[in-house]
Amino acid sequence: MYKIFIVEDDWGIANAMKEQAERWGFAVTLAEDFQNILTEFAKVQPHIVLLDITLPFFHGYYWCQEIRKVSKVPILFISSASDNMNIVMAMNMGADDFIAKPFDGNVLMAKIQAMLRRAYDFSSEMSLLEHREAFLNTADNTLTYRGEKIPLTKNEYRILLCLMENKNKVVSRERLMERLWATDSFVDENTLSVNVNRLRKKLDAAGLEHFIATRFGVGYIIE
Repeated sequence: MYKIFIVEDDWGIANAMKEQAERWGFAVTLAEDFQNILTEFAKVQPHIVLLDITLPFFHGYYWCQEIRKVSKVPILFISSASDNMNIVMAMNMGADDFIAKPFDGNVLMAKIQAMLRRAYDFSSEMSLLEHREAFLNTADNTLTYRGEKIPLTKNEYRILLCLMENKNKVVSRERLMERLWATDSFVDENTLSVNVNRLRKKLDAAGLEHFIATRFGVGYIIE
């Protein structure tokens, strides 16, 4: 089932779109915290975003840019500000399409279906892990924090992936080594320590201090 994330502060319009999309078999989530759309986006992990331009706190262009920094998910702008300037601005910010209010619900559903067909095959999966505004995209193995990419080696990525998949749980050193052994590289205790320390330095330099905590004698945790 495809997931739709609707970022619209007019609850009448938002709920009308939600009801129609659900009748077409989509799973729909409405944005609630308009100051933290990116965090909600990461929790929902939608296959498509419907985004209004005029929103509380930050306009839709801002959130479009922020989403584009961490994901290639299709974005459809929905707005009554449908002059050519706004349409061009939306596309330049990374949107995939634009539909003007008022619109016909069936036309909206047709646009959504067309965008989904273009963007996905039926076996594709998305995964975006988030913690403290850091986004780990498992589709392209990238880590983004406040719009900046943090380069990771293969081992650093695999360590961070394992820890973020088990957020708020202690991951033992043995489990991390097993995770890395599953690849083509041999990892011993010393190699794991070197990789974790190097990863921590990169995170600290990017502003993510104390992102990975040590539980002495047990392992590591992200919480």
